[in-house]
Amino acid sequence: MRKSILHLEASKIREVANAGLGRDDVLAFWFGESDEVTPEFIRRAAIESLERGETFYTHNLGLPELREALARYTSALHGPVAAERIAVTSGGVNALMLAVQALVDAGDEVVAVTPVWPNLTAQPLIMGARLRTVALRPLDGAWKLDMQALLSAVTPATRLLVLNAPNNPTGWTLSADEQSAILAHCRTTGTWILADEVYERLYYADSPKACAPSFLDISEPDDRLVIAHSFSKSFLMTGWRLGWLVMPPAMVEPMGKLIEFNTSCASVFTQRGALAALRRADEVTPRVVAHLRACRDTLVPLLQALPQIQVAPADGGMYAFFQIEGHSDSLVTAKRLVTEAGLGLAPGIAFAPQAEGWLRWCFASKDRARLGLGVDRLKDWLSRPAK
Repeated sequence: MRKSILHLEASKIREVANAGLGRDDVLAFWFGESDEVTPEFIRRAAIESLERGETFYTHNLGLPELREALARYTSALHGPVAAERIAVTSGGVNALMLAVQALVDAGDEVVAVTPVWPNLTAQPLIMGARLRTVALRPLDGAWKLDMQALLSAVTPATRLLVLNAPNNPTGWTLSADEQSAILAHCRTTGTWILADEVYERLYYADSPKACAPSFLDISEPDDRLVIAHSFSKSFLMTGWRLGWLVMPPAMVEPMGKLIEFNTSCASVFTQRGALAALRRADEVTPRVVAHLRACRDTLVPLLQALPQIQVAPADGGMYAFFQIEGHSDSLVTAKRLVTEAGLGLAPGIAFAPQAEGWLRWCFASKDRARLGLGVDRLKDWLSRPAK
């Protein structure tokens, strides 16, 4: 087996979750998904597709009608985006991996902004790339980007810049001005941008478009820019494994070939569910976002009330990212919280060395009282004598 695969780090989020496997007394907030099931009308569309016998292969790039629907959805948010720029993928993570496979050769330099979901830094390493990172910095619990440090790191030798904003785990979100500066710089260096904008609709700051700033707002179709999206978060479809890419027109046909050699195509019945979701997007997503805002505004003040904790409300995403004074080993802390408090959180070290000592709490809970119960367990654990 290739050394780059053998040397991949296993998910530390999974490591913590495995510590609580089989325990129904653990309040689990470790994974990045809501505990609310997919809306019934989306499930029904998939069931009806299966009942019609739609169990065969389809176009590599996705059902034409889904690509057209995605073009309309994206255009309504960000201005004209043609269906010919869109590829449907078997999940958001598949979209990201396809983009990296398409753009990165062994030995290429890739720059990523961290802390970040570990898949985004693992994927270039799988391709044999040389990975450099630029770290966000915490200030009173909120994470900020040193723009000059990022621009200095991206040079003509940089093949790809990987960004995730709104960010998992910190909630950090790029401003439109920051995006403009990054895009202009990458045009100068010839660097591709891979923007993971999966959380763009889970945005709580004031925005006339009801979404976070996007590189699509300021880019041209032929820019060296690939945007990755997913139905998972804002449509409550995590288990469906369906995503999409927006890319330059010249990249689409080769991407279809790459999809053929990865998964061949996304399943038809999941795409039928996605079509139903998009038809009622204005009904589903605003409700999801309003609920998640209420969850954030429930959890964060409760955490802020604990004297040992540093946390700030995130502008986007579905996570509270916080630090506990005196608990510098996040993996040990997360495992102890599982075994001693029945509370399941993700360790900061899973997202970057710079996030050591921090913990991620996914607040996407159907029952907000469950968040309060989790804080009670954390408070009780913190009040116990140190071991």
